[in-house]
Amino acid sequence: MPDGGAGEDAAASVELVFREERGRLLAALVRRFGDLDLAADATSDAIEAALARWPVDGVPARPGAWLLTTARRKAVDRLRRDKALAARLAILQAEADRTGEAAPSDGDGGLPDERLALFFTCAHPALAAEDRAALTLRCLAGLTTPEVARAFLVPDATMAQRIVRAKNKIRTARIPFRVPAKDELPGRLPGVLQVLYSLFTEGYAASGGPELQRSRLAEEAIRLARVLHRLLPAEREAAGLLALMLLAHARRDARVDAGGRLVLLADQDRARWDRPMIEEGRGLTVRALTGGPPGRYGVQAAINALHDEAATADDTDWPQIVALYDVLLALSPSPVVALNRAVAVAMCEGPEAGLALLDALADDPKLRRHHPYHAARADLLTRLNRPAEAAAAYRTALSLPCTLPERTHLHHRLTTLPNPTPPP
Repeated sequence: MPDGGAGEDAAASVELVFREERGRLLAALVRRFGDLDLAADATSDAIEAALARWPVDGVPARPGAWLLTTARRKAVDRLRRDKALAARLAILQAEADRTGEAAPSDGDGGLPDERLALFFTCAHPALAAEDRAALTLRCLAGLTTPEVARAFLVPDATMAQRIVRAKNKIRTARIPFRVPAKDELPGRLPGVLQVLYSLFTEGYAASGGPELQRSRLAEEAIRLARVLHRLLPAEREAAGLLALMLLAHARRDARVDAGGRLVLLADQDRARWDRPMIEEGRGLTVRALTGGPPGRYGVQAAINALHDEAATADDTDWPQIVALYDVLLALSPSPVVALNRAVAVAMCEGPEAGLALLDALADDPKLRRHHPYHAARADLLTRLNRPAEAAAAYRTALSLPCTLPERTHLHHRLTTLPNPTPPP
């Protein structure tokens, strides 16, 4: 029998490979069989087989290929056992043949990346926009339900219901999983951009856990955004999203100190910022904002470019950032955009002006569950010498989900609040 150490090593190898390969594995299975539930079940079966075999046989030389071969066999086994599922897939295939919809192949839609192809496949117009984005993030991008819920600022239970609703819609409406033709890609592009943006956001600012950032996830989102931009070079918002990712990710090394503690933007060592990445992002921003009305990702890229161009925090062009948030709020009104605009106004016009805007958002249910809102209020209240109110806001922020570095930072700010200045 293998010793416990070998078993633990094999389990760790399965976990690592699964994290790296899950998206590609699901994409390959969905493209092969055309059914998301079958692909997910076969993936789980393959993981169970790996946990059973690898401690005995050793980790294979190509673990990803081993998992894919095993998952395909498990899917075929399930189809042999489940006649109803096999019949449903046969009906879907027959309907696709009748309507002239080709079965998926490696070259369908001109999409060179299998995972990106599946994102476009799931951006089906028969599903509500938020439902298809949630389904893609949960089932194909590999985010957990709480992580997807955080991306949309809704309770976990609401997000779970949304994902179930999307799956049921696919099943009852017999929506086939087929890679769209190239002329269909622009119509599905906004949904794919939303998925990539949410994927990057979770990588750039994790919703929980011991680390502030999930760099591999952010880098995978950037990789997919690069593929998308090469595929659709005339789509300015694809350029804008890639620019936004690069300009934000360029600051990654300066966002935490040597001890893993959070470093705010104003306090970061700007010499540690990735200048080649910033220059690439700036060029893409110009492309995104040239030739027509601005889009939401291009405007967000421009905001990040202004931050990255400032030699020091004091050199930041806050009036221009406020103006860009005004544009963004008109293009894509959301409580988070309003929150960020309020912070920019505070930097431009003073904490009292920013706090008034934040207080006007106090009843928004999404912001009540969003710890950065309460942290921003606490900071402005501290600057206004209202420590008792600031302490209450910090405690509220600490009661909400966040990463360990964020929690440590909030606790430090709470415990170092100044005493109130006595009235004259």
